[in-house]
Amino acid sequence: MSNGPGLTRAGRFLLIGAAFVVLVAGVRTAEPILVPFLLAVMLAIICATPLSWMQRKGLPTWLSVLIIVLALLGIGTMTGTLIGTSLIDFTRSLPGYQVRLEREVAELVVWLSSHGFEVSGQLLAESFDPGEILRIVGRIFTGVGDVLGKIAIILIITVFILLEISGFSAKVRSAFPDTSQNLIPFAQINDDVRRYLALKTLISFATGVLVAVWLSIIGVDYALLWGLLAFLLNYIPSIGSFIAAIPAVMLAFLQFGPGDGTVTAIGYLVINTVIGNFIEPRVMGEGMGLSTLVVFLSLIFWGWVLGPVGMLLSVPLTMIMKIILEASDDTRWIAVLLGSRPPEVVVGGPGDDPTRWVGS
Repeated sequence: MSNGPGLTRAGRFLLIGAAFVVLVAGVRTAEPILVPFLLAVMLAIICATPLSWMQRKGLPTWLSVLIIVLALLGIGTMTGTLIGTSLIDFTRSLPGYQVRLEREVAELVVWLSSHGFEVSGQLLAESFDPGEILRIVGRIFTGVGDVLGKIAIILIITVFILLEISGFSAKVRSAFPDTSQNLIPFAQINDDVRRYLALKTLISFATGVLVAVWLSIIGVDYALLWGLLAFLLNYIPSIGSFIAAIPAVMLAFLQFGPGDGTVTAIGYLVINTVIGNFIEPRVMGEGMGLSTLVVFLSLIFWGWVLGPVGMLLSVPLTMIMKIILEASDDTRWIAVLLGSRPPEVVVGGPGDDPTRWVGS
């Protein structure tokens, strides 16, 4: 497609920028429709692996899909029940936590005064308001509750995707026999995103279990709820694990005082450090090939566009964009800038592509 004789490089960039703004505005407007669809796609990608396994064992496709849907329904029901009952109980217990907070603040003010520091007890109480913990956790789980409220439409879309997934690539190749080379990016998207989501789900599950076990040993209230929160927020890169630790550490402080509150924080630090810095890099290797800055900016961008679900899906969505950009010579430079490493130049033989974009 020609850019036209009068379209300069600056004009082309302005046109691309305007198209991007229009696209983002459209995505934000369509957020109520896109969020269930994207979640269904991601669920289908995760479920594709057990679906293929059951099909290899000889189960028919319809029975395999039915088993997966029943499992998803069971998980969704247990999750919704846990969130609902825990938040209701947490709300009822809030006055007791408030009394404990006032007592701890009063003791802290006396201790500071004995060391020559004059601090307002009211200011400290306002700074550590357990009601704010409830509001933060409530906002997080409200988003999860909204998703669970749309579980029917998400499951319906997931079922249709799973029923189509096995023969979809063959149908596309049959419909477009001359464009098989152009299908490579889509195959790469499927493989990379499936691998990322599967491994991230296992790692997040391990994180949630370890957090719940650790909090149960200490005796912190609602250990299962905080384990579920750690599981969900572990999908959010960079800051998810930190956010998940705040309410549990604050609650431990209110329940048992600074000593066990510190022990709780140390437990979170050890779990997140070991899993995030040692286990996850070994299991996931280079990960999704995105730079740390891009991962953080994508978290902000997709959270702004799609809300809390966008934060959970920020890495897969950005990786999909990167793979699509890599497929075109005109946009490959953008994919390089999004990558974790610069491209390496490899000298090949006759007929070989002289450059191979690795780690980008």
